[in-house]
Amino acid sequence: MYVSGGVIPDLPGKKVQLRPLEAGHAAALYSVWSHPQVNRWLAAPLLSSPQEAEQLIALLLQMSCEEESLRWSIIGPEGSVIGSCGYNSWQLQGAYRGEIGCELLPGYWGLGYMREALELMLDYGFAVMGLNRIEAFCHPDNIRAQRLFQSLGFQREGLLREYRHTEAGFQDVVLYALLRAPR
Repeated sequence: MYVSGGVIPDLPGKKVQLRPLEAGHAAALYSVWSHPQVNRWLAAPLLSSPQEAEQLIALLLQMSCEEESLRWSIIGPEGSVIGSCGYNSWQLQGAYRGEIGCELLPGYWGLGYMREALELMLDYGFAVMGLNRIEAFCHPDNIRAQRLFQSLGFQREGLLREYRHTEAGFQDVVLYALLRAPR
């Protein structure tokens, strides 16, 4: 079990800290998840209040206890929540792969915070969870995210046509993957 007894580990970095989601992060995460520049890339309905963010946090924590998801708040250098990241899903037996997702307030874009957060998360996935393959799905127009994944060594594997259904309809995604030992 990677979330031993429901305890998600802190992952400390130089610029950011990854800490388990908690109800006290709801207002800050609502600001992240509902920000127009962030939400446009999420394949999730727009939250209408910090209370809905708190409900989502409770759901994500329950899913982590059931080993269905694993999510952290990204704590910036001032000690405030500036985003989130985690494993949306993973499969060990028969695949040893996981899918990641991440979001960051636009004021922190381009400063290396998400890069460090993802490096911490990727190290955890390969070293602790035992994953062999980590996947990321990007909207085809989200060039910033695609460049970030490529800079971390992810390889573009293709376009998945109409892969997701959102409130806006069916949506294509670009599949990126990183292997433990690149070929």
